[in-house]
Amino acid sequence: MTPQGCGLGLREPFVDTIDRYVDRIDFLEIVPENMMHMNRKEAKRFEKICDHFPMIAHGLSLSLGDTEHLDRDHLKKLKKFLDRYGIETYSEHLSFTSLDGVQSYELLPLPMTEGMVEAVTAKIARIEEILERPLVIENPTYYTVLESTMEESRFIGEILKRSGAKLLLDINNVYVNAFNHGFEAKAFIDALDLDRVAYCHIAGHLECRNDLFIDTHGMPVKEAVWDLMAYVMAKKRLPVMLERDNNIPPLKKLMKEFDRMKEIYDAA
Repeated sequence: MTPQGCGLGLREPFVDTIDRYVDRIDFLEIVPENMMHMNRKEAKRFEKICDHFPMIAHGLSLSLGDTEHLDRDHLKKLKKFLDRYGIETYSEHLSFTSLDGVQSYELLPLPMTEGMVEAVTAKIARIEEILERPLVIENPTYYTVLESTMEESRFIGEILKRSGAKLLLDINNVYVNAFNHGFEAKAFIDALDLDRVAYCHIAGHLECRNDLFIDTHGMPVKEAVWDLMAYVMAKKRLPVMLERDNNIPPLKKLMKEFDRMKEIYDAA
């Protein structure tokens, strides 16, 4: 299933109340690493949710930038999980989380070079062969710029073009990176081929200093990020979903942000 409309990241605090919003939420996104080892009761509860909502998945640990290692055991378990619940859309971060096979569980930046483009493209092909479904890759936030030979928009574009993968465009990540690294967020959007975008994320961030924003997913969406979403949607109306991973408010309150997102989407 390719996501359509406006979605929400499914989180544990509201799994028992999400069905109240079946008429307002078009799809849900889950983190498979958090759900691949559910007990029978949890699995039954999740199956009930799947009966009411289209479901997509967003992974955390494939480590696309660790191009010398491929965790085949994890990928086989992941494929079994995705197949079991009929989840066709699966996305991962364009970063690395492991080195020499050791998992850090941190989304670490890549050197934006021709060699990394080729290596990531090759790894995407190996992943897709095992999962038997296309991969969607997300533009991450980064706080250190490794030695690079190309701008981020070109780096992402080359990987998408050579691999055939689609992009999960995280609008908040674009805004945070633009502030932290001194480039124009709208110019970054203009440089992307929006026809290659599968869907978008929107989330909140922490303005911890005058010169540093942190992508926490623990704050309400900032006005400037809503404005950037409106800019994206005016260029091409794309499926979009709201992420909240920390300081999660009651679902009724979170749905106010969801409704703001839907207003911008519907107005496009």
